[in-house]
Amino acid sequence: MLSHEKVWAAIDALAARHSLSASGLARRAGLDSTAFNKSKRLSADGRPRWPSTESLAKIMEATGASLAELLALVEGRAALPSAARASVPLIGFAQAGAGGFFDDGGFPVGQGWDEIDLPTARVGDNAYALQVQGDSMLPLYRDGDVLIVEPGARVRKGDRIVAKTASGEVMAKILAGRTTQHVELVSLNPAHPDRTIPSAEIVWLARIVWASQ
Repeated sequence: MLSHEKVWAAIDALAARHSLSASGLARRAGLDSTAFNKSKRLSADGRPRWPSTESLAKIMEATGASLAELLALVEGRAALPSAARASVPLIGFAQAGAGGFFDDGGFPVGQGWDEIDLPTARVGDNAYALQVQGDSMLPLYRDGDVLIVEPGARVRKGDRIVAKTASGEVMAKILAGRTTQHVELVSLNPAHPDRTIPSAEIVWLARIVWASQ
């Protein structure tokens, strides 16, 4: 049975699936950052307040979730696709920069991958895992953490991404902006400088859709 609590819980679950807070999900959807705050879920007289259909439509568009997937979250189901994969390819950042593992679009190719059990239900067919090596991504990602990357997924300003340059460098950053001339990347580790890289030198960008934090 549809209830106020289940709908709000589904919004929270959708936010968590994309490594976002409720406020972060609201901002990504172009809504006021307080739209999904706990205080907004009750009216002044204490009665339950429902999210608007417009806000639900916007968060589905922002996350790529279907209505069926949102309803599955409302019902407390995992919303596994019918052809869900049990595992994804796994490779280290150092190997990723060596070449031979990706095509020009950032999709995994060839053989020689290790495999890791799929830790999240909803990823595309071409998703793969990258294992963090070293401390360059602290404090957000530690040595040994696993990032699930989905090439082809829509990338927006503010997303955590993995980028590969023409020189073979592979890095995890936050996308600060992108034009036809250059790509602006914010470092996860304050000890490392932000980067502005000519667009022509970016081989591919792929969104991080899950991390083992």
